[in-house]
Amino acid sequence: MEAPLLPYHFSDRSRPDLPDPEYWVTPRHLAGDDGVLAERIGDTLSDLGWRMWPTSRHTLLYVSPDGLRGAEWILAAYPFELGGLPVAWQLSARGHAASAMPEWNAYFTTGVSYEALADLLVAIDACEAPDVGFEGPETVLDALSARGWIRDVDHPRTTAADPGFSACVSLEMLPPLIEDADPRPDLVGWQAWADPVPGAPYLWCASFSASVPHDLVAAFASSLASPVPVPRHTVPESAEGRLTVVRRD
Repeated sequence: MEAPLLPYHFSDRSRPDLPDPEYWVTPRHLAGDDGVLAERIGDTLSDLGWRMWPTSRHTLLYVSPDGLRGAEWILAAYPFELGGLPVAWQLSARGHAASAMPEWNAYFTTGVSYEALADLLVAIDACEAPDVGFEGPETVLDALSARGWIRDVDHPRTTAADPGFSACVSLEMLPPLIEDADPRPDLVGWQAWADPVPGAPYLWCASFSASVPHDLVAAFASSLASPVPVPRHTVPESAEGRLTVVRRD
């Protein structure tokens, strides 16, 4: 559930006709999606020149001009959940436009920072071969460490958390229903999530299949951990006490 940014405009309660003011908040991994995840990512894809088609499953399918990259807004189809949250966006890449099966997939639930997802899509769009990676998993952890995230003491080569221990990025066993061109069992892939209140429902979750290039995951991780404030009209109730309002527009 999302809530207006309080107590900064209690007086506005007497004027329900007024729109919620816009605030700039940090950290972005707890800022939520402001209820506009579909619109913001759709705008990013349109700006990149990707084509869009509505599907018979009531989803919106975007495809890059070369046919190698895809993104689908699948929330209406409610295909499955991650961490008890519905998957909203599914990204994919192929080695050849005619390939029937993507080489990899990445899944994101509602609540994820649309800035981090948009930066990932820009990185995917810029790749000459989005199905091929040349970096190792260390590049993801280096990106997070550069933003001040802390490596896990027990798993320093695979896991890092934000300084407040409210979000985590980890290379681990894939959850069910994560599809990848590599058919081998027991594959690992990058997982990310935020749980600002221990024991409460997750704020958002993301899952990258085993073949997603590490440098692309690093692009998402670096943006996710960025200290640059992001604009919001509402924030998740569970994160209110952990967010800092930098300024109001």
